[in-house]
Amino acid sequence: MKPFLVLLQLLLLFLLLPLYAWASNCPKDCTCSNQDTILCFQRRGITIPSEVPMSTKNLYVFQNGIEALYQEDFIGLENLEMLDLSQNKLTKLLGDVFKPLSSLRNLDLSSNQIIHISEDSFAGLELLERLYLYNNAIKSIHSAAFDGLEQLLELKLQGNQLTTIPALKMPHLLLLDLRFNRIPSLGPSDLQTPKLESLKLAGLGLSTLNEEFLSILKNIHELDISNNQLSAFPPALREARELVILSLAGNPMGPLKWEDIENLTELQELDISNLSLQTLPESMTQLFPHLKRLTVAENPFNCLCTLAWFPRWLHNQEIVLGRTEETRCHFPPRNAGKVLQRLGHHDFGCPTTTTITTSTVKTTTLAPSLITSLQITTHVIPPLKPSDDPSTETDINLPPPVPASPSSSTDPDLRMSFCTSNICLNGGTCWLDNQGHVECTCPRGLSGRNCENTENTPLFEDFATATVTVVPEITAQIVTSSSILLDLHRYIEVRPFIRGVKLTYRNLSGLDKRPKQLNIPASYPEYTLRGLHPNSTYSVCASPLGEPSDIDSVCTEAQTPSHQPPSAQVEDPKLTTMLVPAMAILLLLVLVAVAVGVACYMHRKKAHLHLDCNPSQLELEGVKAGLDTGALPQKQQEIMSSPSAVQNGGLDYDVPLMQDYCTANNNINTLKPSYF
Repeated sequence: MKPFLVLLQLLLLFLLLPLYAWASNCPKDCTCSNQDTILCFQRRGITIPSEVPMSTKNLYVFQNGIEALYQEDFIGLENLEMLDLSQNKLTKLLGDVFKPLSSLRNLDLSSNQIIHISEDSFAGLELLERLYLYNNAIKSIHSAAFDGLEQLLELKLQGNQLTTIPALKMPHLLLLDLRFNRIPSLGPSDLQTPKLESLKLAGLGLSTLNEEFLSILKNIHELDISNNQLSAFPPALREARELVILSLAGNPMGPLKWEDIENLTELQELDISNLSLQTLPESMTQLFPHLKRLTVAENPFNCLCTLAWFPRWLHNQEIVLGRTEETRCHFPPRNAGKVLQRLGHHDFGCPTTTTITTSTVKTTTLAPSLITSLQITTHVIPPLKPSDDPSTETDINLPPPVPASPSSSTDPDLRMSFCTSNICLNGGTCWLDNQGHVECTCPRGLSGRNCENTENTPLFEDFATATVTVVPEITAQIVTSSSILLDLHRYIEVRPFIRGVKLTYRNLSGLDKRPKQLNIPASYPEYTLRGLHPNSTYSVCASPLGEPSDIDSVCTEAQTPSHQPPSAQVEDPKLTTMLVPAMAILLLLVLVAVAVGVACYMHRKKAHLHLDCNPSQLELEGVKAGLDTGALPQKQQEIMSSPSAVQNGGLDYDVPLMQDYCTANNNINTLKPSYF
């Protein structure tokens, strides 16, 4: 056993010895994770680390403060394949500096301070595949700087100060990034890259895009021409059927003409941000069947009914919306500033109609139309017969209401707003057809135009239908031909924590059916809605303040009477029998007042006594006392239009015409202000 343990220890030592030797050869202030890779991060050295093992394949020397490179730094590193010198302080590249690196395939010189690329900067790098020079200060590149780099696959030059580029003769180049330089034009001779797949030209200042230049790029799959000065869509792109990724954002070409891109059916990513688009055509759902990512930020969208399809399409097709927070509505005011993707269908203000058939429900979104009348048709579902009862339990309960058979694809957001909760009572289901007719589908055991009647037809042999009592949460009472008194006691009681009530009302009888809104505090259990049109049907809905109108909304309807002249208001026989004696008493009081006035005048004339019986004072004690601006509150006009004001001759209280001994009546009752 002991010899076996000794043998095992010798074997482990033999295996660990190379690792120890490798660790001892790791350059100072560097990390050697394995025999192929050395990481020198933030080493604070101005030169390449010395004593790099010859077997090293990957050397990362970024953020070291290196200011210059020399050919001697790389002697003996013939096996090196990856060299990362990014984020240093290099300002130039000497000729033949990388010549010892004959196996190098990836060179990263990004984020330095290089100004010029000379003819021999990359000499000896015949196997180089990726060259990254972005985020430098490069102003010029020698025309032969890239000669010999025939195996190059990726060349990144973005974020420099180039005004021209040398002719790129790279037969295998797949990606070229020239973004954010100062190259105003590109010609067909600039790119001799037949296999190029990705071309990024954003922010170059291009005013036109040479058609011949694009026509020679037969293999382009990704094209970025955003943030240029293109005033029109490049005609050559109309037939670029192989494009998978396209960015047109930020060009002054105005609203996009969709026929320009209708042939680009292979697109998977599209960026049309900042193109002054106000809407998007619903035909997009058919134009781009393979779309996976769409960016439409910084456009002044009109979030109206014509755009209601967009959020649902994104969700159903699982399309990623780029820059979501910057994709917002501009119009109408109720949607201004809102994130477009987060709007519900009801937020776009679409009028909707619902068509009912015997087996399916077909929902259609239409342009706004005028509905001049509502006709209600009631469908009564017959009660179950004993033989139809599938239940064998002893407990007998009313079956649930059976609505019309809607299709599973019917959108609940498309319920017509005219179907308020009070039209179909006792759990009835309300639907509006294309002709503007409202149909109430009643639960079993109920009948009537609004499902208001309880039938006596037994559901079972020994059980009769119970009467269903529904207490409405808001009710409307007619006050005048132009006002409605709303009772909100019940609505507020069941919602004790709401901040207030938002009232939304519309005239269903007039041509203008636009909803009007007002907010009232929760402390108002009653409210008088004024300024209405006579002889009209109004729909009034209440919802919690601060919430969308369709959430927890309760509605009712009221019919204002036609306007009648004052003489026509006394039609009730009971009221007539009450007014005749009152008029007789009033006439008698007037005669007594005249007699007393005459008596006072004669008495004053004879006795020369000065009594306080000024006729003007008598007038103030009568009807004009109620019109004293000092006694009435600010809402005088509203008070005078109340029903009690009409019955009492313009007053809400009685004032005696005379007092004993002709004394003035100073006890004028003030009216409480009416907040309703």
